[in-house]
Amino acid sequence: AILVPPVDPMLGFILSAMVGHLFGYEAALAIDASANPLRQTRELIEELAGDGASGDSVLDELRRLVVPMSTAFHDGLRSGRHDGHLEASTAVRLSGMFRDLLDERPVEAYQQSSGKVATPSSLIDDLVVALTDGIEELTRPVDTIKHQAKTVTVGISRSDEGIIDRPLVQATLGAGPGRDVLSYRVLKVLADLDPAVAEVRGFTRYGIEGERISIIDRGGISRELPSRVTTASDLRGTKHRVASERDVLVARGRRDDRTVILVPEVKSGETTGITLLHVAFHATRPAEVMRSVLQGYDRRYDRLVDWVNETEGGFDESLLGTVPVVDLLIGPISQTADHWRS
Repeated sequence: AILVPPVDPMLGFILSAMVGHLFGYEAALAIDASANPLRQTRELIEELAGDGASGDSVLDELRRLVVPMSTAFHDGLRSGRHDGHLEASTAVRLSGMFRDLLDERPVEAYQQSSGKVATPSSLIDDLVVALTDGIEELTRPVDTIKHQAKTVTVGISRSDEGIIDRPLVQATLGAGPGRDVLSYRVLKVLADLDPAVAEVRGFTRYGIEGERISIIDRGGISRELPSRVTTASDLRGTKHRVASERDVLVARGRRDDRTVILVPEVKSGETTGITLLHVAFHATRPAEVMRSVLQGYDRRYDRLVDWVNETEGGFDESLLGTVPVVDLLIGPISQTADHWRS
């Protein structure tokens, strides 16, 4: 409550106006302050992007640091603090983007919820736009200083470079799957695997409906190879695993010993197909190259280091350059670790 002293009725309107001004001023401060979690999030993005890090690095660090801002924003929504100040569509949009950002797989989550082909840079760009819209709706001019939303120019639009242009990624796209069914995470794994691949010799594209699988197209050596799917259309084995887990899998054929890479095609959270690439791997690669490959595929580097340290008490990374690439990528970690036995 704002109390005013008794005055002559002829002057009462002045004090009433002053009360109105004070109330408006305090209300403006409160509404403006409700945008602070959004401002802090945008400033955090500016700071991270200004360091020149890649889109993946910015996204990982942002996910780690943004939790308090997301919590504060959602607390404001639940308490009704934003009622009448923030457009419902803006609130829903921000809430969804915070949710996707904090998901275990943020890029995939945003692609599924937005229907867009998502990358770390596009997710962050769209988040900045949503934050700016929310900030502008909640900002109130106080002391004649009107907030001017800054345009965030992030140096992460190049995060797709080094991914789409990799030969293995290009070979996958060339086999026929649309970019809309290949998640950013899948493309990133393929790009990380690329230095280990000497040649892509052919492909088979499969369509999946429920528990049934069929051949859509073939290319290269695949045209000459027999396929179980032509006589048995049930989805099973490694293809069932890839369809269920929606992760890239490097494997070796049990019947023909050929090395392949299986790539899931996913739309609206459902696996709609698999692109199988027949590949030849390099015999060996330099240790620093294989470290990067193994870090990008199935966490094999961390798993291998843990296994070797368990029995040997140390991990000699230089041996990565002497172990066959196929063993490093396909063999069970327990067997691969035998190369480090002293």
